[in-house]
Amino acid sequence: MSDEIENTVDALDQSDDQEKKQKKPVLIEKGEISEFMKTALVAVGIALLIRSVFFEPFHIPSGSMKPTLLVGDYLFVNKPAYGYSRYSFPFGIAPIEQRIWAKEPARGDVIVFALPTNTSIDYIKRVVALPGETVMVKRGRLFINDILVEREMVQEVMLEKLSGATVPAIEYIETLPGGVTHSIYEESDFAQLDNTDLYTVPEGHYFVMGDNRDNSQDSRVAERVGPVPFENIVGRADFLFFSTNGYAGLMEVWKWPWSIRYDRIAMDIDPVRDASATENGK
Repeated sequence: MSDEIENTVDALDQSDDQEKKQKKPVLIEKGEISEFMKTALVAVGIALLIRSVFFEPFHIPSGSMKPTLLVGDYLFVNKPAYGYSRYSFPFGIAPIEQRIWAKEPARGDVIVFALPTNTSIDYIKRVVALPGETVMVKRGRLFINDILVEREMVQEVMLEKLSGATVPAIEYIETLPGGVTHSIYEESDFAQLDNTDLYTVPEGHYFVMGDNRDNSQDSRVAERVGPVPFENIVGRADFLFFSTNGYAGLMEVWKWPWSIRYDRIAMDIDPVRDASATENGK
């Protein structure tokens, strides 16, 4: 009996040896690795080219541009709109001394720009005044070139703060010189930035403000933002391609069903412009 058991064990060992000989390691040819790397590099290169030269995605992290832009909005920044400067490209490392193929921003444009006091940070605001113009805010009212900017009350709203608390505010339709209209929020006309000195916008600079007037650090805050140099402008915010209620990220697909703001997808950001109004062609 012991001989039979020993013979059986030997047979099993021989069978295992044969299986090991038959199982050969799967080898990936060097050519296959090379082709994969080439494909990956081409894909990355195309993505970087599109982002650098044409359209760059931008995420809205704060409520400074409410009601136009909301926390959780994702938009495309149009790079060719104003030509290119070093800040049009990632990390601002492009060897460009001055803006090339330059086109000046129009009043009312929503722009993304490298913060003058820290160019590693991008801000998004609206252009309200152009080079050489004067700007002043008194009791919450905007004056451009000593002319009061018109506004019309739309409705009372409850505005959510960063802390999560809600406060009453008023939505207005503001009409900038040249007939450009857009919505703004005002909590009151007596907040910290509702009274400013008279500013003269330097040549080659733009005065920008957030639509959420009492909750925006913009050109009114000289030590943080101030007038924005043309060189610092990354591009123009054109339209939203995605939006969530702030509780889901772009990649958090499992949260989309109850987080997506479907009515904001593909929404145009451009303000309403009165074609009949003239302002020296601007």
